[in-house]
Amino acid sequence: MEGPTPVSALIHAATMVTAGVFLLIRCSNIIEYSSTALVVIVIVGALTAFFAATVGVVQNDIKKVIAYSTCSQLGYMVFACGISNYSTSLFHLMNHAYFKALLFLSAGSVIHAMADEQDFRKLGSLIRSIPFTYSMIVIGSLSLMGFPFLTGFYSKDAILELAYSKFTFDATFAHWLGTISAFFTAFYSFRLIYLTFITDTNAPQKNYVNAHESPINMWVPLLILSIGSIFVGYLFKDMFIGMGTTFFGNSIFVLDVNLIEAEFLNPFIKFTPVIFSLFGAGLSVYLYHLSSKSMLAFKTTQLGMKLYTFFNSKWHFDYIYNSFIVTPMLQFGNSVTYKLIDRGIIELLGPTGIARGLTNTSSFLSRIQSGFIYQYAFIFFIFITIFLTILGYKEYCNLSAELLLILPIAFYLYYHKKTI
Repeated sequence: MEGPTPVSALIHAATMVTAGVFLLIRCSNIIEYSSTALVVIVIVGALTAFFAATVGVVQNDIKKVIAYSTCSQLGYMVFACGISNYSTSLFHLMNHAYFKALLFLSAGSVIHAMADEQDFRKLGSLIRSIPFTYSMIVIGSLSLMGFPFLTGFYSKDAILELAYSKFTFDATFAHWLGTISAFFTAFYSFRLIYLTFITDTNAPQKNYVNAHESPINMWVPLLILSIGSIFVGYLFKDMFIGMGTTFFGNSIFVLDVNLIEAEFLNPFIKFTPVIFSLFGAGLSVYLYHLSSKSMLAFKTTQLGMKLYTFFNSKWHFDYIYNSFIVTPMLQFGNSVTYKLIDRGIIELLGPTGIARGLTNTSSFLSRIQSGFIYQYAFIFFIFITIFLTILGYKEYCNLSAELLLILPIAFYLYYHKKTI
C-alpha cells in the first residue's frame, strides 16, 4: 500500500496493522476453542514474518524496506495470537507503532532533504548532512531489530520466548522461524542505514548542495517518537504482560497461560534472537563495507541471480496469484457473469428483455391487422380450435391431437401468404 510518507506512517503504525491483529485479539473467546485454528494462525504468522523479512533484504526503496518490515512484524503479532498470548501481541503492536512511525517519518525527512529521492542506492554519506535524521533512523532500526533494552526488545523477545515455552511443534517452528526472521530484519535495517548514510556518495552534486536537516515541525515528532521507541517497552511491560496484571480484565479470554515457563527458559534460548540480530547487523556492514566486491560477484553467479530474482519477485506470489486466482476469476467473470448473466439472463428477463419482447409482440400483432377478412377468420378459427382442445381434452383427445397436427401446417401457409 503506497502513499505519502505521513500516510504511510499512519497506516503502518496504527491502522493497517491494528485492524487484523486487534480483530484476532477480540475474537480470542472464539478461536481459543479451536486448536486447528490456533495452529493455522501460528504457521501463517511465522511464514509471514519470514517471507516479508527475506523480501525486505533485496528492496532498494527506503520506504519499501520499512514497509516490508511492517509485514514481518505483523507476522510476529499474528503467531503470538496463535500461541494464545494475545496481551503480548497487543503489547508488540503498541511498541511497533512507535518505532515504525519513527522510521517512516525519518525516511520522509531523508526524502525531503534529497529532492524526493527514495532509492538509497542513489544516496550515501548523508550522516554529515542530516545527522539528526540519521540518529532517529538508528534508534528506530535498533528498536525494530530488538536491541536489548529498547522498546522492541521487550515485546519481540517475549513473543519468541513464549513461543518456545509452548513446547509444541507449531510453536517451536514459529520460534525458530521468528529468530531467523530477526536476523534478516537486522540485516536489511543496517543495509538501509549503511547505504543511505555511511557509504560513498552516489547522488548528483546538486542534491547534496541543497541537502538540509528538517525544520522544527518535522523533527519534533521524530524526537517524541524516539523517546517512545526507547522507553515505552520498559515502562509498560509489567502493565501489559506482567504476571498477575489485571489491565485487560475480561476483554481477552485465554484457556492456558504459559508465562512461568517462559521466565525460566535456558539463557541461551533467551539470548538467541539477540545474537541473531547482532550477527545480521554485523554481517550487513561487513558485506557492504569490506566485502562488496565478493558480494557483487556472488550476485552475478547463476545461484545469486536466481535467489535475488526469487526474493525480489516476492517468492513469485504475484505470478501465482495472477495465474491461479486472478486470471480464472476474470475468465469466469467474462464468460459467466458478463455474457451469461448480465447480457443473457438479466437482459432476457430484465427491462431490456421485456422491452424487446413487447416490441416484437406489438410488431407481430400489427402485422396480423392486415384488413383482410379471410385472415381474421383464419385466426378466429385457430383460437377456437385451441380453446376447444383445452376445454374438451378428455372427451376429444383424438380430435385435439389431429388439430394440433393441423396447426403447424396452418401457420406455415399463413406466413407464406397462402389462402385456405
